[in-house]
Amino acid sequence: MHVLLIHQVFVRPEDPGGTRHYDFARYLVDKGHRVTVLAGTRSYLTGERLAAGRRETPFPGLEIVRCGVVGGQRASFVWRTIGYFSFMLSSFWAGLSTPQVDVLWGTSPPIFQGWTAWLLAQLKGKRWLLEVRDLWPEFAIQVGALRNRALIGLSEWLEGFLYRHSDEIVVNSPGFVEHIQNIDPSAKEILIVPNGVELVGDRLGGSRESPDASKGTGSLLRETHGLNGKFIALYAGAHGMANDLSQLVDAAASLQQDPRIAIVLVGDGPEKIALQERARAERLDNLLFLPPVEKASVSALIAEADCGLAVLKAIPMFATTYPNKVFDYMASELPIVLAIDGVIRQVVEAAEAGIAVAPGDGAAIGEAIRRLADDPEAAKDMGRKGQAYVEAHFERRLMAEKMEEVLLALS
Repeated sequence: MHVLLIHQVFVRPEDPGGTRHYDFARYLVDKGHRVTVLAGTRSYLTGERLAAGRRETPFPGLEIVRCGVVGGQRASFVWRTIGYFSFMLSSFWAGLSTPQVDVLWGTSPPIFQGWTAWLLAQLKGKRWLLEVRDLWPEFAIQVGALRNRALIGLSEWLEGFLYRHSDEIVVNSPGFVEHIQNIDPSAKEILIVPNGVELVGDRLGGSRESPDASKGTGSLLRETHGLNGKFIALYAGAHGMANDLSQLVDAAASLQQDPRIAIVLVGDGPEKIALQERARAERLDNLLFLPPVEKASVSALIAEADCGLAVLKAIPMFATTYPNKVFDYMASELPIVLAIDGVIRQVVEAAEAGIAVAPGDGAAIGEAIRRLADDPEAAKDMGRKGQAYVEAHFERRLMAEKMEEVLLALS
């Protein structure tokens, strides 16, 4: 089976961001299939141009074809939208020249590349899969990033068109199912393939005992940044409007008088500069900003932390999401402070893997961090329970098997 995946922000292990599709592609190739990815020329988090050429072969059986993108992820919303449209066109032309395709796979967001997958499927006489990873444009509307009525109308029309004309729909969160069915009541069965995790032994080379021992002294993060002996609360991910990391700046302000605790934010995005400026203005020396790191290095950073932070803007639609970073924290035996309601809170509470607080309340986030710092044994117990839970329910190989079954049924 030859799979053609249209994915503007396809992330490799050497890039910052989640590697869901790279891992799925690796699994498919191991099973004897072939995968071609039409990807953009901009980094997901930084918006910078990728140094790679137009075609890459990370390993035999996987080919990445770079398609031109105007603008970048860190540009204004208008320029990012122009970038989405430019990729929609460039990936379409690249897809036309990709031979012997058996099934097409479009993933959203950005939703516009779903149109590319649909049109290529029509022209090639093949079936196609629509994978929904975020409810776009509804998320953008509620966050306030998308306000133009004409563009909203166009985006909502395209969303409904793609739902109705896909041969199969896969979502990565059970919270998305009702939304899709409300738009398309005749929708066929919607399959759920969540973001999964690799087993800790595979990712970290063993159990969490060895990384745990590095928390006192000797670790690169702690020594380099003067954090030896600190209780580190880590956020690793995008710094965008939807993430609303001002909550974590508020949390740092509420903890300023507690010298035991440091909050570390790793990543990049359009809101990072403003967050840094505010932290400097308020002299928050307990808040540290670090640049994004490649996916392969994230596990090492998580291993040095004492708890993981997962936050999103306090809007109703984010209650439908399964943020990947939560599963990464849990897989690495890290207790979680969660400021997101809905389906992901149900997972964390079912696993007894952390402390959930109301979204948008920075002081409550700070108090939750303090509770974990006050009781390190309870924090470690939460981490162990979280790891056991995701390994039982969200192991990535099982998710890849589900996706392979879907693609084979369409090919």
